[in-house]
Amino acid sequence: MEIPFISVPFKWFETYFHEISHGIAAVVSGGEIVSIKLYFNGAGLCTTRGGSQFLTAFMGYTGASLWGLILYKLSGYQKYSATIVTIVLTLLMAISLLLWSRDPLTIFIIMSLIGILLLKLKFSHSFYLPWITQFISVVVLLNSVKSPLYLLDGRALGDGATLAQITFIPEIIWVVIWFIIGMISLYFLARQNKSSTFGGSHV
Repeated sequence: MEIPFISVPFKWFETYFHEISHGIAAVVSGGEIVSIKLYFNGAGLCTTRGGSQFLTAFMGYTGASLWGLILYKLSGYQKYSATIVTIVLTLLMAISLLLWSRDPLTIFIIMSLIGILLLKLKFSHSFYLPWITQFISVVVLLNSVKSPLYLLDGRALGDGATLAQITFIPEIIWVVIWFIIGMISLYFLARQNKSSTFGGSHV
């Protein structure tokens, strides 16, 4: 169950990670990011030029899952590492805001996300900062597991349809692959959490 308004910023985080993953994949494969658009309902669009169309399309949902897992693991239970993660994310979003945000709504959403991160930094000495960072990571990861399922609406739109056109592999196969990647990420997250719980917190 999602709580209206409270769940919206978490969806924005997941969408941002999805779209920036498209962009990073394009850049890594020789292309460039033209623009990033985020919408209030959690939809998004990353327009790229050049690069590998396959890698760019595949890395959206994959990247969102990996972002959630990596951020959780890097945050650990140490305030210092959680602070570093927050600073890096803030810088990445600031770059996205300056270079690739064109419309007022996207600017508002990214500025809101930056505001949340800066608020976290204000309490960087708090014992709860790692837990807050990990909570955001978990919600992002859960959303990344659920989001690919929305592609099964029969409209043949989105990343799955793009990959189906490129590879001739049905869209549902890509949805299953993304779902499995998300579940594997959740498994590793749960295993780390269990290990940390029994092993004790680090200071």
